[in-house]
Amino acid sequence: MKFNSLIFCMSLVCSLELAAKTKFLKFTGGPTGGTFQLFSNSLSVRLSEKLPGVRVSNQASAGSTENLRKINRGRVDFGVVHSGDLFLGRQGKLSGDNKSYQDVLAMAVLYRSAAQLVVLKKSDIRSLADLKGKRIGIGGPGSGAAATAERFFRSVGLWDSIDRQFLGYSKAASAMKDGHLDAMWVVSGFPTRAIIELAATKSVRLLDLQAEADKKGFLAAYPFYQAITIKAKTYEGVDHDVRVFADSTVWVAGRKTDDSYVYKTLKEVYSKDGLAYLQSVIPSSRYMSPSTGIQGLKVPLHPGAKKFWQEMGQELTKEQL
Repeated sequence: MKFNSLIFCMSLVCSLELAAKTKFLKFTGGPTGGTFQLFSNSLSVRLSEKLPGVRVSNQASAGSTENLRKINRGRVDFGVVHSGDLFLGRQGKLSGDNKSYQDVLAMAVLYRSAAQLVVLKKSDIRSLADLKGKRIGIGGPGSGAAATAERFFRSVGLWDSIDRQFLGYSKAASAMKDGHLDAMWVVSGFPTRAIIELAATKSVRLLDLQAEADKKGFLAAYPFYQAITIKAKTYEGVDHDVRVFADSTVWVAGRKTDDSYVYKTLKEVYSKDGLAYLQSVIPSSRYMSPSTGIQGLKVPLHPGAKKFWQEMGQELTKEQL
C-alpha cells in the first residue's frame, strides 16, 4: 500500500512538473461554419502537435471585432481579424466604438475574405434594391461580417431599410433553409462551408455587389477592401462569375504575447510541411505563401513577426515597423 502511494505521488509530481513546463496559449476564431473558426481550430491543432512544450486552445467567437477586443485586453494570445477592423480599430474609428486598439499587432495575412450576399434561386430578390424590407442575416453581434455589412449597406443607402438579423453563418443558413430569412450575408474565405451546405439542399444565387459599390464610391471610401470575382461553379448551381469585394484576413497577436512564441508559430506554419497541412484542410489557405505573408499590411507587426519576416527576406514598410 505504501509502495502504491509512493508511485502515485511520484506520478503526480511528474505531471505537475510537466504542466509547469508547458506553455498554454489561446487562439480565438469565429462563428461555427466560417473560415475564421476553421483556421483557428486547424492552427491550434497543428501548433500543439508540432511545437514542443506548447498547447494552443481554440476558442469560438462572434468574429473579427470581438477578437480585436479580447486580444487587446490580453484575454487571448492569437486571433484572426479583418484588416479593415484592425486598421480602423487602431485609429479608434470602429462604428460606435472610439476606443483605440493599440495592443493588437499583426503577424501575417492569411487569405482574402469575400463579402457574399446569398439568396435562394427562387427568390424575387434580383438586385440590392430588392432588399428593402427583407430579412437579412448579417453575422453575429461583434462579428467582422456585421461590421462590414453596416459599412456597405450604409454606403449604398440600405442600412435603415433592411430587417437586420444578427446570426452566425450556420444559424443563418439553417434559417434560410426553413424560410425564416430572405438573404444571408457572409464575409469569409471562399468557398464558405455554410454556403456549401446551404447550396447542397437549396438552389442559391449570389448577388453582384460591385455595381452599387462603384456607384456609391464604397471602395474609394474604404481602401482596405478590394474588388474581386467569385468564379462560376465555386458553389453548386451558381454557374456564372459574381463580382463582389473582399477584405484581407490577418493573423494577429497581443502586444504581451511572448516574441519567441510568435516567431516559433510563424516558422512552423510557413514551413513547407506547415503550408501543405493547411492547404489539405482549408481551401482558402491556397493563397498563403512566404512571398505574400505581409503583402499589403498597413499596420505594425509584432516584434516576433518582424524577426521572422526579416529572416525570410521581406522588406518591411514604415507602417509595418
